[in-house]
Amino acid sequence: MAELIPVAGAKIYIGDTTLDTKSTDFAENDFDAQTWTEIDGWELMGGIGDEAEMITTNLINRNRTLKQKGTRDAGTMENRFAILRDDAGQIALIAAEATNDNYAFKIEFDDSGGANPTTLFFIGLVTNVREVGGEANTVQMMNGSIAINSNIVTKDAA
Repeated sequence: MAELIPVAGAKIYIGDTTLDTKSTDFAENDFDAQTWTEIDGWELMGGIGDEAEMITTNLINRNRTLKQKGTRDAGTMENRFAILRDDAGQIALIAAEATNDNYAFKIEFDDSGGANPTTLFFIGLVTNVREVGGEANTVQMMNGSIAINSNIVTKDAA
């Protein structure tokens, strides 16, 4: 039976240089030149992964709508962070939102004892960084949305 991978203990990182989109899928080595900064205070991991757009054609003579898969979209990852104003990763995330550039991101899961964890790589635009309210007994939080502009590269745990 396959082992379940916990979300607890996962870490998210932002790269130090921007990456352009390309006409082919990214590979793990496309991210080798990055220097990674962890974004601390990660409280909620948003969803990621491809979804095909739907192409529909209404055929009169068949009285039927035919469907086909179109382009693929890896989605927008909606994250939430406890605000840590001095955290270098949160500062980098806020700075990335102020640009029109794609940044490299990395997620490491805590599934290998720390040595060689399952790791996801992708590029995306930081589309919003908003402080959000809450109830009286909560800490100040920040939403950070990443519009993913590439395939998700998965490096399995060793």
